[in-house]
Amino acid sequence: MIPSLDISRLESDTEGFLKDFSAAYKTWGFAGITHHGIDAELIRKSLKVTESLFALPEEVKLKYFMDNGGTRGYTPFGTEIAKDAEHVDLKEFWHVGREVQGEPPYPQLQPNVWPEEIPDFKPTMQALYKALDKLGHRMLSAFALALGEQQDFLDDKVNFGNSIIRPLHYPPLPEGETASVRAAAHEDINLITLLVGSEQAGLEVLNKSNEWVPITMIPGTIVCNVGDMLQRLTNHVFPSTTHRVVNPEGDAARHSRYSIPFFLHPNPDVSLDALPQCVTEENPKRYPPISSHEYLLERLREIGLTK
Repeated sequence: MIPSLDISRLESDTEGFLKDFSAAYKTWGFAGITHHGIDAELIRKSLKVTESLFALPEEVKLKYFMDNGGTRGYTPFGTEIAKDAEHVDLKEFWHVGREVQGEPPYPQLQPNVWPEEIPDFKPTMQALYKALDKLGHRMLSAFALALGEQQDFLDDKVNFGNSIIRPLHYPPLPEGETASVRAAAHEDINLITLLVGSEQAGLEVLNKSNEWVPITMIPGTIVCNVGDMLQRLTNHVFPSTTHRVVNPEGDAARHSRYSIPFFLHPNPDVSLDALPQCVTEENPKRYPPISSHEYLLERLREIGLTK
């Protein structure tokens, strides 16, 4: 079972929390976050509008399928494929990005696309984005302290990051056998991911013994995992763990699954070169320098979201 961390201890018991935090993320790359301060009613409403969104007719949803590499708006069922997988994932999703007043400092911060058929979707997702972005900054401050840096070390490296909230729908499985799974084994690209819902079974993490471990979503918990960018920045001190969403069996296979991950990204010009304290004789430097945007494009091509 993945560890559970009470994020309020970051302020009340910093030393003890960082000890537990480092042990959890160095071992698993995943943890359940409790006492995060995100309103349960906002989470409930967000999942409800997500369900309403994906219940729209296909022709309506396709109005919002933009030629932008999937960065905003709707991405249809059967588009995304995990790196090195043979079959597309069984999911559809919508991307909501950071909203910036005035001229955005980076061209990657494109305008959002909002479904006019679901008027509650925009204000609900804006509120959830703001709450998850705030929690993401708290998590990054813990990572900074665990690395021996100042608490605000990553603040100016993520303040205009192209972070994405992704309302996600795994439809009921087709009758009979299918070679595809809801989400094939993969690692996330970004710095960290925060996952809201689902409380349904299916999410699994690959442990260091190469065994798949199911994650049970305890009500009110938000799962936070390390992505490849943070793994690269820390030279694998904090690992990006392989995970998947498997197809359920029995009656559960006839029901949809909904979740809302928040992918926290650094600013596009941030270097992912390994931090000096993460490079040692026992852990030599693994990668050449690359900017976060260059790395993102490289990975998006691998999963079929851009060419």
